[in-house]
Amino acid sequence: MASPNTAAEKYRSYLNEDDIKNIKWRFGSPPNYDAVNKLFEEGRTKNLVKTWEMEMFNKVNFDDYKTIDPVKYRFSLNGRKELTLEEKRKLGGGYNSLLQTSLPEKFRCFNPSEETDDSSHRAFTTAFPRGFALEILQVYAGPPVIVYKFRHWGFMEGPFKGHSPTGEMVEFFGVAIYELDEHSKIVKVEFFYDRGELLGGLVKGANSDDISSSCPFLNNT
Repeated sequence: MASPNTAAEKYRSYLNEDDIKNIKWRFGSPPNYDAVNKLFEEGRTKNLVKTWEMEMFNKVNFDDYKTIDPVKYRFSLNGRKELTLEEKRKLGGGYNSLLQTSLPEKFRCFNPSEETDDSSHRAFTTAFPRGFALEILQVYAGPPVIVYKFRHWGFMEGPFKGHSPTGEMVEFFGVAIYELDEHSKIVKVEFFYDRGELLGGLVKGANSDDISSSCPFLNNT
């Protein structure tokens, strides 16, 4: 039997507290859609996030984006300063904006300040020839502010920045917050994760520079 619906129903009309009074219900009490609403929100979140990712990495013109409001949109990584679309583009977009770091340059195995949108894209698509999958593990809150935990993973079957492929799975976990406006357009995205969990798995393979310096045959070629 359904439990009484005491909270406001988000997706169906006439099920709010004042509406359900003096109604004769077939199963003794008003229906409770909390479980199916959660399932719906998780499915909608997955579609929204995957579409957002597709647009960010593949569409050139801001006006062609369908998931966001290009004027109001802001992006932030690990609590850093919020960036507009134009500011993201100046950083090199794509992977560069997602791998910002305050590490001294000599410690950067991937340096966003030296990469372009194209070069960073080539680096990761080469390392992950079968793709770098996104999995949403749990949705903690639904729209208009969506909070979810995610996993990104793939198999390093190609070289990365001079490091040989390992064939091993590389993965990292994080939390994201998406804020939607009244038109269900994304106006703010925040990501929180450790970029080292990704890059650490990509530099485990032998470095071609180290190999050449230790091999007398290669040193003479």
